Amino acid sequence: MLVGLIAYRLLPTSALPEVDYPTIQVSTFYPGASPEVMTGSVTAPLERQFGQMPGLEQMTSTSSTGSSVIVLRFTLAMALDVAEQQVQAAINAATNLLPKDLPTPPIYSKVNPADAPILTLAITSPTLPVTRLHDLVETRLAQKISQVSGVGLVSLSGGRRPAVRIQVNPTAMAAMNLSFEDLRTAIGNTNVNDPKGSFDGDLRAVTIDANDQLKSAEEYRNVIVAWRNGAPVRLSQLAEVGEGAENAYLSAWVNRQPAVIVNVQRQPGANVIEVVDRIKALMPQLQASLPAAAELKVLTDRTITIRASVNDVRSELMLAIALVVMVIYLFLRSIPATIIPSVAVPLSLVGTFAVMYLAGFSINNLTLMALTIATGFVVDDAIVMIENVARHIELGETPFNAALKGSREIGFTIISLTISLIAVLIPLLFMSDVVGRLFREFAITLAVAILISAFVSLTLTPMMCAKLLKADAHLVKHGAFMRWVGDSFDRLIARYEIALNWVLDRQRLTLQVAVGTLVLTVLLYVVIPKGFFPIEDTGVIQGITEADQSVSFQAMSQRQQLIANALLEDPDVESLSSFIGIDGANPTLNTGRIQINLKPMAVRDDRVEAIIQRLQQRVRDIPGISLFLQPVQDLTIEDRVTKNRYQFTLEGPDEQQVIQTTERLVERLRQSRRLADVSSDLQTKGLQIYVDIDRDTAGRLGVSVDAIDNALYSAYGQRLISTIYTQSNQYRVVLEAEPNFKLDPKSLDMLYVPSLSGQQIPMNALAQMREAETPLAINRYSQFPAATISFNLPEGVSLGNGVDAVREAEAEIGLPIGVRSHLQGAANAFESSLSSTVFLILAAIVTMYIVLGVLYESYIHPITILSTLPSAGVGALLSLMLTGQDLGIIGIIGIILLIGIVKKNAIMMIDFALDAERREGLSPRDAIHQACLLRFRPILMTTMAALLGALPLMVGGGIGSELRQPLGIAMVGGLLLSQLLTLFTTPVIYLYFDRLARQIKERTGWDLNAAPTSEATSGRDL
Repeated sequence: MLVGLIAYRLLPTSALPEVDYPTIQVSTFYPGASPEVMTGSVTAPLERQFGQMPGLEQMTSTSSTGSSVIVLRFTLAMALDVAEQQVQAAINAATNLLPKDLPTPPIYSKVNPADAPILTLAITSPTLPVTRLHDLVETRLAQKISQVSGVGLVSLSGGRRPAVRIQVNPTAMAAMNLSFEDLRTAIGNTNVNDPKGSFDGDLRAVTIDANDQLKSAEEYRNVIVAWRNGAPVRLSQLAEVGEGAENAYLSAWVNRQPAVIVNVQRQPGANVIEVVDRIKALMPQLQASLPAAAELKVLTDRTITIRASVNDVRSELMLAIALVVMVIYLFLRSIPATIIPSVAVPLSLVGTFAVMYLAGFSINNLTLMALTIATGFVVDDAIVMIENVARHIELGETPFNAALKGSREIGFTIISLTISLIAVLIPLLFMSDVVGRLFREFAITLAVAILISAFVSLTLTPMMCAKLLKADAHLVKHGAFMRWVGDSFDRLIARYEIALNWVLDRQRLTLQVAVGTLVLTVLLYVVIPKGFFPIEDTGVIQGITEADQSVSFQAMSQRQQLIANALLEDPDVESLSSFIGIDGANPTLNTGRIQINLKPMAVRDDRVEAIIQRLQQRVRDIPGISLFLQPVQDLTIEDRVTKNRYQFTLEGPDEQQVIQTTERLVERLRQSRRLADVSSDLQTKGLQIYVDIDRDTAGRLGVSVDAIDNALYSAYGQRLISTIYTQSNQYRVVLEAEPNFKLDPKSLDMLYVPSLSGQQIPMNALAQMREAETPLAINRYSQFPAATISFNLPEGVSLGNGVDAVREAEAEIGLPIGVRSHLQGAANAFESSLSSTVFLILAAIVTMYIVLGVLYESYIHPITILSTLPSAGVGALLSLMLTGQDLGIIGIIGIILLIGIVKKNAIMMIDFALDAERREGLSPRDAIHQACLLRFRPILMTTMAALLGALPLMVGGGIGSELRQPLGIAMVGGLLLSQLLTLFTTPVIYLYFDRLARQIKERTGWDLNAAPTSEATSGRDL
């Protein structure tokens, strides 16, 4: 107990076990480069090197204007640090293939991009410009937070890093017979920061420095770029020079106020609560480092709901313990007898914490669910022991002798119950992929609690019975209520005996009911909707906005703010953050991100799914933009962010074939009533000005293609041409044309390109310009062109039905031979788990049969015990269907646990019946009749204990209850129906198999129902 209490204080807290795939994101930025250029010159060389890494399970990439993001997912067996080393080596190997003028090399982050930020901070100011705020955050906050253990990525959304922007008038520059290249060269030669050496004399050493670096816009204005007619041509004569942002096409808002948003994402496998606690401990220091005009506040804290969810499960665990103790007292009607199992329960549960600590587990929803369920399990052994000892005391034995005799009789039964119950959990340990990792902690925690309970019941419980139970306890006069309870129980046993005799006289009818139950179980399994994990209400919603593919940044900004204003009007929305622009998280200019924080669940009327529907209704009439919402989940299996919850990918070697197939499939899926909000990430309708260079004319005029590209890049690509170095940060110098020359493609007519002779040639003399369509982003999967289709499910439609609709649509349109389809994320995990569900249940049954066969040294008795299982399945499946629940992973776990609970009833009956046949020479019918009556009270007690242990999970309505309710519903429903059926079907099936075994022995001599040997018999008398 003491060791367990110490371990409990040391155990970390989290929402779920840490089962993330080792995932690394590699980002490369090349301002001004088109998606085609990014794909060919950046993404493809990197992918070729990454594709050679061992342990890489999946590689996806998105190349958009100026950005390349590659997501690498490794197998679960791969350590994240090892994967990191491989990624760094691959980047180094690809360096010589990347463009030489990349502003920065590829940057990798140990983070899953689909993970919602665990903490979002907002920095606002009524007086400071956003560029100043960004500089403060980048130099004083972001670096400190990045150093916190467990932080995977600190990203600044809407970040406008300060820069000197040089906006050139192409006409004025051409009039001076100058080109962008002349300006770039002049500025680069003027702003340098190279080593200069030092003097070292006989007595003194002197370093050398100079004013070779320009540090302000004013200094750049005075730069002389050329001389004309003996007079200097300064930069201010050709361009507007000022302080601005390095990337003018990024913006972010907190509610309605411009801001810098700091999104903190954890490393895969890091404990969320520990990471957030470390960051919050830094908050006073971070706030103190900012000027008084800057306000730092926490916008989103995922740990609030995680802590609340875990606390709710703790409360349900305490309620389960109280209910179990109450039912024990009602059945035993004795405070000393109630104290004994009341000690066994906390001792078993608290002792489990020590093993959890040694195994590296955490206190999370699943381990606490296991302990809550274990409350009903661990008390069973103590109840069986106490009830048997109390029965001998009532027959006249002294407490000490009754404890010895009762423990000797029931010892083998307890061992059988424990081993067979743990055998049920063995298949959970072999579940594959993320689901297997997820439930490993659940299964081991439950198994350890059961083992400790068995040890306590075989040692401490008999000792306490001998000391606490009194010989005349059954003669004590009880109060009116307790007498009524006792009389009611006696009447119940009498009625059960009447019903049992009626059933034993009509064994064929009862067998038909048992067979019908088996058939009904199979039918219900086929019919029930199949799901994966229930959707949790974490109080946070993430959204993606999408406008026309040709939308401008300014128009997108206006529409994004209209969306935000509409959302903030909802009474359940507390705050939101939003941003637009191309960065590592947002791939294109026509898309944006929104994160909505809901008010606490206690003060809002609706849950998250109803709120999402209401919010989408609010923004439906805003023209030119769409909003896609989905709730943030504690369990994230995806490795990419899509518009909808479920997704699958089409990929193939022919890009046009993939695009055409995707468009056809999306059109077909939108016709299905089993899917909603079907969309794809194809963005192929962007506008492009194609510059068709007349190479002959360019060659005749002495203009190289490189000069044309340089002129275009310098004028329209926010080209980074120089760097300003300071002690705290580095700032860029950005070269571009004046804004007036970037409003319309016709401005290309005013762009000039230098020839080899130095003459300025107008662009329209060198090339023809035409408008065309172009992709805004190019997606790849395992180095092949790809497109991802995402969808939601209408109300009342299960994920299984949705996946079936996708497969049917694929078969209907006929996927081309070269195009392959891959379910992703939750949909993929669902399909994998669905294929193994039947195997999992069969494996649990086979494992139990083997264990029971070894324990009973019989082929027949294990089948008798396992015959109780269909009744549990029927009850669980019916209760899930009646409450509108899918059969998901949680429900399947509930059914597997039911297998372990229900067969305990049969074990208690059959074990006593066999003992009566062997010791008292009773006939099989008399033996099973006596066993049923003697074991009725402990069977009812253990079933009620297990049922009440699961009841808080079923009725709980707090945060995270969506995850717990299917388990409680399956167990309570299964226990209610199985209790009613097995009390009557088990004795009939026992007699049927006994007759069958005798007939086979008479005909073949093969004894299927062999009695235990003397050694085995002695083993039963523990």
